[in-house]
Amino acid sequence: QNYPLYIRSVPTENELKFHYTVHTSLDVVDEKISAMGKAMVDQRDLYLGLLYPTEDYKVHPSSARVAYGYVTNSKVKFVMVVDSSNTALRDNEIRSMFRKLHNSYTDIMCNPFYNPGDRIHSKAFDNMVTSMMMQVC
Repeated sequence: QNYPLYIRSVPTENELKFHYTVHTSLDVVDEKISAMGKAMVDQRDLYLGLLYPTEDYKVHPSSARVAYGYVTNSKVKFVMVVDSSNTALRDNEIRSMFRKLHNSYTDIMCNPFYNPGDRIHSKAFDNMVTSMMMQVC
């Protein structure tokens, strides 16, 4: 339904711009999914890569920030916005980070006390995201 179940940003001073980028990126993810059509169902790896360019934030290779997209087979979307000046991040590292997110999300969904569609308030998930963010920063 395109509302975030979990959102986290560091640094927090431009948090609103990051939220805008994430919400805008969700529309691009939907466009990519519909463009791929039925072929998307057959793929095991649902990594969407770079999403789109903007003036302030880069969601393609040319600005300060880059957003990447990933969608699960159950149509849950993950968007990650990173600093494009971080040359240590390569495509395979981003893929690996999305797989970790997906695995942690699956663990949350297996919790009988979690109601699907509710915001994620899991300490384990938050710790995993924090550790990934520390590796990137």
